[in-house]
Amino acid sequence: MALDGAFLSCIRQELLPLIGSRIEKIHQPARDLLILCLRGKMGAVRVLCSASADAARIHITQQPVENPPQPPMFCMLMRKHLGGGKLEAVRQDGLERILMLDFRCTNELGDSVLLTLVCEMMGRCSNLILLNETSRIIDSIRRVDEDISRVRLVLPGMEYVAPPREERLSFLTAQSQEIRTALENAPPQPLAKALIRLFEGISPIIAREWEFYAGRGEALMLPLEEEHLQRLLFVIKQSREMLVNGQCRFTTVRTKDGLLKDFAFRPIEQYGSLMITAEYASAGEALDEFFSRRDHVARMRQRANDLFRFLVNATERITKRLALQREELLACDSMETDRRRGDLLSANLYRLQRGDAVAVVEDFYEENAPTVRIPLDVRMTPAQNAQHYYKKYQKACTAKKMLTARIAAGEQELVYMDSVFDALTRAECESDLVQIRLELVEQGYLKESKKGAKPPKALPPLRFCSSDGYEILVGRNNHQNDKLTLKTAEKTDIWLHTQSVHGAHVIVLTGGETPPDRTLEEAAILAAYHSRGRDSAQVAVDYCLAKFVKKPAGGRPGMVIYTNYQTAFVTPDGELCASLRRE
Repeated sequence: MALDGAFLSCIRQELLPLIGSRIEKIHQPARDLLILCLRGKMGAVRVLCSASADAARIHITQQPVENPPQPPMFCMLMRKHLGGGKLEAVRQDGLERILMLDFRCTNELGDSVLLTLVCEMMGRCSNLILLNETSRIIDSIRRVDEDISRVRLVLPGMEYVAPPREERLSFLTAQSQEIRTALENAPPQPLAKALIRLFEGISPIIAREWEFYAGRGEALMLPLEEEHLQRLLFVIKQSREMLVNGQCRFTTVRTKDGLLKDFAFRPIEQYGSLMITAEYASAGEALDEFFSRRDHVARMRQRANDLFRFLVNATERITKRLALQREELLACDSMETDRRRGDLLSANLYRLQRGDAVAVVEDFYEENAPTVRIPLDVRMTPAQNAQHYYKKYQKACTAKKMLTARIAAGEQELVYMDSVFDALTRAECESDLVQIRLELVEQGYLKESKKGAKPPKALPPLRFCSSDGYEILVGRNNHQNDKLTLKTAEKTDIWLHTQSVHGAHVIVLTGGETPPDRTLEEAAILAAYHSRGRDSAQVAVDYCLAKFVKKPAGGRPGMVIYTNYQTAFVTPDGELCASLRRE
């Protein structure tokens, strides 16, 4: 799953039409991610440059990326040196995984200078390095000192030295005889491994695809038979023509569960029916599809990690407290025994004397009045012993009342924590996370940040349009659920929510009409998909008119009660939800 030199050469071809464009903006949404916004003959184009260890790449992107409130230092340095720069060249040395972007810029003195942005796409050694005219490093997104590497340092002011390059064949220029000789001289080993060692610019998936074609689906070992060698030379030539003639078919490979596994510049057939492949019109589109979803999930998980940790700790703390309170409540069950003992002592005071350790009396609460023994405190009078049992009874009554209320409140708190957790798992952007943090601050669970930065504006609810043209709104978090249900929705609009499962409030804007069954079914699917039941085979969804939904007194955000409802059973469908969504 690495961006190989062959795929990078396709990206270079897509970037060449941008020569002559000028940089309008530079953003750094994440630590290892840089966005260059250029404008030229092709209009406004954004080029994504990533030095992430598991997602290093550079390509034209269409995916929106959320920027932090304050730009990092490297972003400010890039704006200073490259702002307004004109792209003059896009260079690649053979099929090396290094792309160089040359920009004609103006320095602080007003002189024209040529700066180079070096994009090294080399796994965990990936980097973005800005060079001056003399190939000295201005700065890099990831500095490499002696503690990290003693072979190659990347620090400001040092002369740029390219990574060590191995002597390998380029399948774009190597002749058939060269390839044949190299394979014959190679030691016995699996063909795919041999191809990776012999050729530069190919990833393991391409090597395996060449082996798959040469062996007609069978694994091959060196040395090869003539038939297999001829088929191998043919598939290598075919791949070369795809690159040279611009006939690449950019392909992504994913599992049947939708997990993206790999990508390539040519069709992939080695997995047969085990994997699902999809083709794209350009390398940028393929990489957008492959990395954007995975990067977004990883970035959101990282930024929400502290919230997840807080919710887990808070839930464990509440659960332990509830367990202790329930034990105390069970202990209160003895209060009736204390009251009865007090009554029996009060009725037999004339028979008891101070200093008695035990009172032997008839229990008139039981049939036939059996004799019972009641322990006494020898330091107290019989009347004081009776009052002691009454006080224990009153104390247990008060404790039972308070514990019952506290247990009910704790159970409601657990329900609320689950609803926040559900909203957190459905968060799509930084703004959603900020709103969840503000909600927890408002409820007293988190301390308010002392930073003076103004929080970002809350995003509107998710918008969908049913197949029949009805607008459907879906809440992003608890506060938005309340606003959507209690303020936005009209009395005749349809309100939907999963039954006994935390999820978003869904509103069908009917405009006073009765929506068709298909719209209600699609709205129910949206409610099921935006809930904890997303991965279930069937989810129960309650729906009713919005006028039958009320906010209970003292209810926490997102909690409502409803009546006059009906229930639909649907299966969550992510593809349907994506097709109905409107930005």
